[in-house]
Amino acid sequence: MADDSEMQEKIKTLNDWIQGSDNIVFFGGAGVSTESGIPDFRSQDGLYHQQYDYPPETILSHTFYVRHKEEFFRFYRAKMLCLDAEPNMAHKKLAQWEKEGRLKAIVTQNIDGLHQKAGSKNVLELHGSVLRNYCEKCGKSYSAEYMRDSKGIPKCTCGGDIKPDVVLYEESLDSQTLDEALRAIQQADVLIIGGTSLVVYPAAGLVDYYRGHKLVLINKDASAMDRRADLVIQGKIGEVFGALD
Repeated sequence: MADDSEMQEKIKTLNDWIQGSDNIVFFGGAGVSTESGIPDFRSQDGLYHQQYDYPPETILSHTFYVRHKEEFFRFYRAKMLCLDAEPNMAHKKLAQWEKEGRLKAIVTQNIDGLHQKAGSKNVLELHGSVLRNYCEKCGKSYSAEYMRDSKGIPKCTCGGDIKPDVVLYEESLDSQTLDEALRAIQQADVLIIGGTSLVVYPAAGLVDYYRGHKLVLINKDASAMDRRADLVIQGKIGEVFGALD
């Protein structure tokens, strides 16, 4: 962890870059939402370190969803639907910058909808959202609350199974969302990456498209991407953003 004076210097640099730009893009992962009480997969106390009959990565795969739907939804309701979570300072600050015309897009790997809850409009959800659910048979839409309150396999009025609009392992990302994210990152003046270890592809590969010289990494722990960044701040993203104008 940087000492206080070094941290203040880094915060000042980031502040200057933000205040001087009208083309910021933010790319965030699970660490953005953990401060809102949403569990991370890979941290020490995250889902991968808890005991289940199957590892979370298996449960959240397309194959498992098709073969063991009831078990999938038991896990999904217990661990993926955090509907009472509230936006933290990171979500709020990003919404503020968008309102001020500084932030052009948020590219997120999260599926919790907290950016929109904070007021952000241009949110590119690489892995979908728990807030959108649709019948696999007729396409009718259902709310996250409906999914939470349902029992067993959630059913549509037509009798079809309802699936969350979430990208499971083995499924491909939405190509339009991916293209928009790529374009936003390519054109960004300042690219801020926070709360992600950048190990999940293809999302992690998007960083390679950034052409600017103000690449900022904000994470609690060091990452392999640190050496490529122009500014590395080690700390909780909500606290870091809370210290900015």
